[in-house]
Amino acid sequence: MTPYVALTLSAVAANGFSGIAALLHFKPILPGMARAGVPESWLTFPIGTLKTAGALGLAVGLAGLPMVGVAAAVGLVLFFVCAIYTHILARDCSPQFALAIGFLTLNAASLAVVLNVA
Repeated sequence: MTPYVALTLSAVAANGFSGIAALLHFKPILPGMARAGVPESWLTFPIGTLKTAGALGLAVGLAGLPMVGVAAAVGLVLFFVCAIYTHILARDCSPQFALAIGFLTLNAASLAVVLNVA
């Protein structure tokens, strides 16, 4: 399995799980969202919808449309830059802040490898 496929599949799984958890208002994520000042109503749209769409876009990129994968990776990187900024503004250093940094790193790496394929 190439690094591109392995990294992108990891990003698809992580973002897909995170997006679906947000869409379902998964109870363990609610306190962290509240600490960051994110209204629960935002979990469906924009948060869950954008993460899930990003995961699907990465998968479409793997399936043979690499420019869709590039667009999805760019969108996810921008999403998590904004998420980190939101946590910083709220002075929130919870585990969800660390997760946002991890997601940003994963999606930036996915963008880097998809740019080499596209």
